Amino acid sequence: MDRPNREQIEKFIDEMINPGLEMHGGYLQIQGYDESAGVLGVTMGGGCQGCASSTATLKLMITHAIKEEFPGVTDIVDATDHTQGQNPYY
Repeated sequence: MDRPNREQIEKFIDEMINPGLEMHGGYLQIQGYDESAGVLGVTMGGGCQGCASSTATLKLMITHAIKEEFPGVTDIVDATDHTQGQNPYY
């Protein structure tokens, strides 16, 4: 299966996902990427870290968008420590 590289995914996150998250003071960044397995590790920061809606945002919006753009990404794992959020949006 043809898998995207980390740079392609980072560009997509910066251009297509983070602008929406920034409206709530948040952002998404790549924590790690196992290209051979297609597993992407991410962390959510700013207003997303600790937000009660972060799980839904990750599963419903972010995962859908990334997998639609990059079908080679098989799983997205949230590595965020949501208990450490300083200023969650919700």
